[in-house]
Amino acid sequence: MFNRPVIVWFVSLACALTGVSTLAANPQADDARLKPAYRFTRDKWIYVHLEGSPADIGYQHGYLLSAEIADGFNAVKFMDTHRTKRDWEFFRETAKTVIWPGVDHEYQQELRGIADGLKAGGVQMDLWDVVALNAMEEVPDYYVPWLEQQQRQATAQARPADHCSAFVATGSMTKDYRPVIAHSNWTNFPVGSRWTIVFDIVPTNGYRIIQDGFPGVIVSDDDFGINSSGLMVTETTITQFRGFDPKGKAEFARARKALQYASSIDEYVKIMLDGNNGGYANDWLLADNKTGEVARFELGLKDYRVWRTKDGYYVGSNFASDPKLIKEETDFDPNNPGSSMNARHVRWDQLMDRYKGQIDVAMAQKFLADHYDTYEKKEQPSERTLCGHGPNSPRGTPEWDAPPYYPSGAVTAQVADSTMAKSMSFMARAGYPCGGDFLAEPFLKEHLEFDWEKPVLQDMKGNSWAEFRAGEKAYGSVRAGEK
Repeated sequence: MFNRPVIVWFVSLACALTGVSTLAANPQADDARLKPAYRFTRDKWIYVHLEGSPADIGYQHGYLLSAEIADGFNAVKFMDTHRTKRDWEFFRETAKTVIWPGVDHEYQQELRGIADGLKAGGVQMDLWDVVALNAMEEVPDYYVPWLEQQQRQATAQARPADHCSAFVATGSMTKDYRPVIAHSNWTNFPVGSRWTIVFDIVPTNGYRIIQDGFPGVIVSDDDFGINSSGLMVTETTITQFRGFDPKGKAEFARARKALQYASSIDEYVKIMLDGNNGGYANDWLLADNKTGEVARFELGLKDYRVWRTKDGYYVGSNFASDPKLIKEETDFDPNNPGSSMNARHVRWDQLMDRYKGQIDVAMAQKFLADHYDTYEKKEQPSERTLCGHGPNSPRGTPEWDAPPYYPSGAVTAQVADSTMAKSMSFMARAGYPCGGDFLAEPFLKEHLEFDWEKPVLQDMKGNSWAEFRAGEKAYGSVRAGEK
């Protein structure tokens, strides 16, 4: 006879093909902690509802997404160990000794809950694997370069990658004079093609959250989220940043806390500054839907600055704006027109000027799918276009953190306006924002230099835009414990 794990595997496969949760088929679903939780799929996204105490939310997260967490963890582990030339034990030890002390007790409980939920779901990952997964941005891209500098060695060319394109606009810029926010997540395809979770989180304390995210990670991390106080949040990373404080608080925990507890731009800034470790240095684009105000919050390690307005816009494409921060904490050249960051910055400003007063959700979706290269002055999808297509780029640019044809770029997109934020909903598209396909097999045949990614590189096919709303259910969704 088949043993229980094999039976669950067959049930999971059958349910996955129909879009139905597997929880009702598993005796563990009788656990009271799982009663409020459920999941469903839509247009390649997995929507998961989590509710309760930190430990319960973590347990629901780990259990409901156990298969996706195991798969995503495998991709992150594969890519990060290859890139840094360090084994996974290094990441686990760093998680335990450097990251964990800088995580608030509330989120320590949630991380433990994820590990417990994974165990109940039959996945062999422990707490330090889960913490290392949550620190997948700040350990390889910030801590490792800092450590190598302290040791005066360079075992790997690790540095912050160039993630995301985004904007936030309000006042006379938008169609209804209210905030509109939009974002596309840029990363490597093995990880990015798995960054397709929508989290609806109802914590015991703090505000309700709806955000996109990666399986097993407690914060959006790319980032795009809305809370029930009307705060709308996204960001793009600061390119070529250098700096890290190993005694600071983990960035992923601060970012989750800021979205969960901040009711204003000022409160968001205050929480992010508390214990800032410099990990995952970003330009945060924020909107307060209650006041109509938007802001750009540029946060390095030593330097930060906030710009804000009730009539205007801020854009992001991995460039820093504060001259002091650029000089003291980056190697970024703001005057190179051929770099991905600067070319996209130019394009953002062109679009904002051209469509002033017309910006809404539909227009934002169009912007994120844009393929105009301002350096080449023609339609040509590449790492210099808002809809980033790394595999289309034969040469790369001096500041593009990838070799020619590297399989990376825009992997998802998200958009919301004021009305959607009020109802805690947003539009999302899995895959290229333009809806195009990336097919792994023909790509690897043409670019044998990336054959090493074959174990984790998968197709990233185009999908439609889909709307997600906090508290919604879909046909085929099943609550844990239901029979």
